[in-house]
Amino acid sequence: MTIYYSLTFLLLAAEMATFCILVAPLPYTVKKRLFAFLSESKIVAKIAYALKISFIFVAILFVDALQRMFRVTAESDMAKSSKHGAVQDIRTDTGIAARKFYAQRNTYLTGFCLFLSLVLTRTFYIILDLIHTQEEYAKLKKQTTGATGATGDQSKEIASLKKQLEEAKNKTRDYDILKKQAAQNNAEYDRLATELNDLSGKKSNKRVD
Repeated sequence: MTIYYSLTFLLLAAEMATFCILVAPLPYTVKKRLFAFLSESKIVAKIAYALKISFIFVAILFVDALQRMFRVTAESDMAKSSKHGAVQDIRTDTGIAARKFYAQRNTYLTGFCLFLSLVLTRTFYIILDLIHTQEEYAKLKKQTTGATGATGDQSKEIASLKKQLEEAKNKTRDYDILKKQAAQNNAEYDRLATELNDLSGKKSNKRVD
């Protein structure tokens, strides 16, 4: 394996390890700090930029390996058709099979590297959006809880005011009853006083006679 395909294999292994870390069931706080570091760190941004450039070269290698695989496959088919019914050369067939195998290996290696880069990028942004959504949900839930608590305090205050109003109404009703009773007592007192005065006047007149 040449050096650039070896580097491609190392890049593919790094992508697989990174993907396993991203989808691992980590605690929410750990995952939040990890993704905040990956999305805000300048060092990670520079590494991501370098990886984008390297993926351009991987794409070129993929196109080259794909063309080579098609060419080797065509040569293998031509060799099989030309040697149909003749004595086969084992060395030639082995060389063609080896070239075909290497071409297919390089094609799959670079193709999976490019495919996993797309999957890794999309997975990263999906999880990042999920974390932001969970943060917004937590904020809204906290605000809703605070509003519910404030509503509960207002309900208690309203109930207290209603109770005080009912007590004031009861006191007013009792005052009206006492006022009415006092008026009746005063009228009765006036009546009795008038009758007493009348009786006293009659007695005085009798004595004078």
